[in-house]
Amino acid sequence: MSHLLRTSRVFAWFLLTGLSVAIIIASAFYLYLRPSLPPVHQLLDVKLQTPLRVYSADNRLIAEFGEKRRAPITIEQIPTIQLQAFLAAEDARFHDHFGVDIKGLTRAAIELVSTGSIQSGGSTITMQVAKNYFLSRDRTFIRKFNEILLALQIERELDKDKILELYLNKIYLGNRAYGIAAAAQVYYDKPVDELTLAQMAMLAGLPKAPSAYNPLANPERALIRRNWILGRMRDLGYITQEDWSEATKAPLTATYNMREAEVDADYVAEMARTEMVRRFGEAAYNDGYSVTLTVDGTKQQAATEALRTGLENYDRRHGFRGPIGQFDVAGMSTAELSNQLLNYPRVEGLIPAVITSVNDDEGAARVHTRHLGPGKMDFETMTWAKRYRTENLTGPTPEKPSDVVNVGDVVYVKVTQLPQIQEQPPETDGNEPRLELQVALSQAPRVEGAVISLSAKTGAIEALAGGYSFSQSKYNRATQANRQPGSTFKPFLYLSALENGRTPATIYNDAPIVFEDSELEGAWRPQNSSGQFYGPTTLREGLYRSRNLVSIRLLRDLGIRQTLNYLDQLKIPTANMPANLSLSLGAGQLTPMELARGFAVIANGGYDVEPYLIKTIQEPDGTVVYEAPETVLCDSDCEQQLTDNASEGPLTESNSDTPETDGILLPASAQQSAEKRVMKRLADERSVYIMHTILQDVVRRGTGRRALALNRKDLAGKTGTTNEQKDTWFAGFNHDVATTVWVGFDQPAPLGRREFGASTALPIWVDYMKTAMQGAPESTMARPNGIVNIRINPRTGERARPGEDGTFEIFKEEDAPAPLSQDTNGNGSGANDSDSLPGQIF
Repeated sequence: MSHLLRTSRVFAWFLLTGLSVAIIIASAFYLYLRPSLPPVHQLLDVKLQTPLRVYSADNRLIAEFGEKRRAPITIEQIPTIQLQAFLAAEDARFHDHFGVDIKGLTRAAIELVSTGSIQSGGSTITMQVAKNYFLSRDRTFIRKFNEILLALQIERELDKDKILELYLNKIYLGNRAYGIAAAAQVYYDKPVDELTLAQMAMLAGLPKAPSAYNPLANPERALIRRNWILGRMRDLGYITQEDWSEATKAPLTATYNMREAEVDADYVAEMARTEMVRRFGEAAYNDGYSVTLTVDGTKQQAATEALRTGLENYDRRHGFRGPIGQFDVAGMSTAELSNQLLNYPRVEGLIPAVITSVNDDEGAARVHTRHLGPGKMDFETMTWAKRYRTENLTGPTPEKPSDVVNVGDVVYVKVTQLPQIQEQPPETDGNEPRLELQVALSQAPRVEGAVISLSAKTGAIEALAGGYSFSQSKYNRATQANRQPGSTFKPFLYLSALENGRTPATIYNDAPIVFEDSELEGAWRPQNSSGQFYGPTTLREGLYRSRNLVSIRLLRDLGIRQTLNYLDQLKIPTANMPANLSLSLGAGQLTPMELARGFAVIANGGYDVEPYLIKTIQEPDGTVVYEAPETVLCDSDCEQQLTDNASEGPLTESNSDTPETDGILLPASAQQSAEKRVMKRLADERSVYIMHTILQDVVRRGTGRRALALNRKDLAGKTGTTNEQKDTWFAGFNHDVATTVWVGFDQPAPLGRREFGASTALPIWVDYMKTAMQGAPESTMARPNGIVNIRINPRTGERARPGEDGTFEIFKEEDAPAPLSQDTNGNGSGANDSDSLPGQIF
């Protein structure tokens, strides 16, 4: 007994000594590591890496930026059975331990000693929270000890539900899905509370090895893992035997589901992304901001499609440029054909296809398309494909498929009919006939364009398209392309004239003129687009018929410097404007956005406009960190309004010097504290009203007559075409909306002799406005006081005399023609003849 007692005492001393040493070492580690451990309360303030999401004004997803898909949710939003699935898979004793599972750690240690690897794992959910939020993934003893210490702290300061919520929002579950909500969307396209038991168990199996147990990459292993978890749930009493039996028999239903953009607005999305990065840096991609834009989803989609259709129509008018490539298809399998076509990119709705056979007798060609496989291209879809030679010349009209394509040609096509099963007539037998893929010949346009639509009274961007394809060119022509506005500039010149004593009835001579000017590089002999001259012309007719010689004489009469000063007053950039008479024909340079803004000033009655794109910015919890200021249109006492409304919230005065660059990326968004913007009047309302009536004549009687197809009486606008047809425009509006369209080549080049703003830009404008104005009531500017109607002689611009042919014109009261003399008999001339007419004519 004494020997046994002595042995027991020695063993006890060794045990106590070992425990003491272990405690001393643990304490030393604790004292050493404790100061560097982060405070647990930081968990409550952690911003999970959530992508930036951009939405339209009607809450449709435009784009998502960021590497991690995550949609944080609360513990209350997660079904209990889903929580139990994760507990069964990861930490069945979660509610019983204090952050560290001694049994689990002991088992893991024994496995490590005996096998050299850990089979079952020893980390609790709390330890995983500590690791995922605070620690690196280094496999070191120091990191593990930190993990244990943090887990103990977390358990002391947070309740179990909060720990579980943090865990389920942070874990990586494969396919860029972080957190349970994102995974439910990615794998099943459902919210968490709509998953089946089998689907819940599948997700619960992913944290252990997101790649190895991924149902998309390794369905067999994923199925084994899912069924093991279901068995654990049954053994733990979470589900019944019947539930287990039914769920284990369920097939795998996981598919890859990425939320697609609901609006085709890549250029708009990039503008928003750029502004968010400017504001928040790289945090914009990870802090879960939701950005709501001013664009309307339906209008934006219409703008994108109208621009693409218009550019494609122009391209087809100028012929087929031939295949984009060619290769030998002889002996190739369908898989080899598909693989070869991967060398040719898809461009928006255009799909690359290779011609595999051409049959002139059948009137069709057989094709193999990228991803969609074999199909048929009928000759009817190729009749447009005259061979392109120059912008003004095409080859003969093709008469058969072989006139257009050859075997081995790679061309772009559009799908006109997808393969499908045709319904079998009831009286027939046999296999159901299959309708084959049908495609139409197409080509990617080289010409480019832009569409900008603004709310005239607020400056909100309702739609914007900066080119045919963002994937092919990130260059945003709407905000970055400085182009000559051509005749779309003329309304600003004529508005200046109306503000300086001229009237719609003022006469200028539409006759040849030659200028010798060193700044114009020699003799300049301007002409009208028709090549003809029409003699004395009123300003109204001169504008709505876009007579160049009238505009030149008008600018010479007004003065170039005075006109440039007036443009400055309208806040139209003049840095790229020439200080010579070519200014009258739009020889300066403006971006489409700058021109659209100028027309918005006219559309809204003469008030300042600052285009802006972002409506609100919200944090993940719904907190609004930015909201676009309300717009206040101001006629007078604007400074007093700033003072009077100071108590209601800070106001900001309209200021064109916004901090955005590269055109107008996000005007008016930088005034963080502003609740209102006071927009001053820039032009006399009577002059603007008269300009409305003249530009309405452009639509009713002038170069904009195509807009009559919209069957509205409130539309006005101006076409524009520059020398050699290098830039073509249409800028149109009613009292509420101003929309501008530009068409041209990125490297300025002629569009063709028969191409004008009315044939290229105006059809796009009409196509867009058909949707944008649908259901909207007509909106015209109210007639202001101080306007009079007088019947005039259109040949002289004076009051019509009794018996003379005349037409009614509107004038500002002080600028109305002088009354007729009492002693005239109809053959005399008015009082203004000797003063004004000779100067205007010569």
